[in-house]
Amino acid sequence: MSETTKFEVIDRRKYKAQEEQESAPQPEQKTPPPPAREPAEKPAEPAKGPRLVSNESRRESAPPEAPPAAAGIETAPGNEVELPPAPSAEESHEQKVAYDASAQRLEDLIRAQNPAAGAQPPVTFDQLVQQLYLTAMLQMGAGTQEGQRPQVDIVGARSTIDLMGILAEKTRGNLTDAEDRALQSMLFDARMAFLELSNMISMPSVKPPPRSKK
Repeated sequence: MSETTKFEVIDRRKYKAQEEQESAPQPEQKTPPPPAREPAEKPAEPAKGPRLVSNESRRESAPPEAPPAAAGIETAPGNEVELPPAPSAEESHEQKVAYDASAQRLEDLIRAQNPAAGAQPPVTFDQLVQQLYLTAMLQMGAGTQEGQRPQVDIVGARSTIDLMGILAEKTRGNLTDAEDRALQSMLFDARMAFLELSNMISMPSVKPPPRSKK
């Protein structure tokens, strides 16, 4: 009995398809973009509303300020203040004429609105002394209405009385007898009122006698 040869049929289509897939160019793989870098931390926004600023930070941020200089006054080394030069006689005369003309125009306007008002009397030395005297007495409580508590400015009264004393010294020998007598009398009365008031303020309060023990 003869042996029959067996043949195995192989489907080459599978291998061909596999070869074609392997030989076909592979599509380019797109590399994923690098991850975005996180932004740096933002500076903290200033809070709304009032902000406390220390003196040290203000001094650091602010430029150095130049010391204020008074108009027309120069500061010399050693903190000595140099006064501006005095006006000349011609400048003083021109200013006095302009001042008088301006004051006259103002008086004319006032009299035009009130024809019954007469011309204003010139200011005298007696009026200056009386003004200072009345100011000192009012500062010491004079003129307070009955039933009201007096408002006393003892420090201001002292300054006003000292001004009267300076005026008396600087005008000595340059006043008439009437002017000097009025100034000395008002200065004497103001100083006496100041002495009485200051003694009342500085006088210790009187303590009541101690109760007797029974």
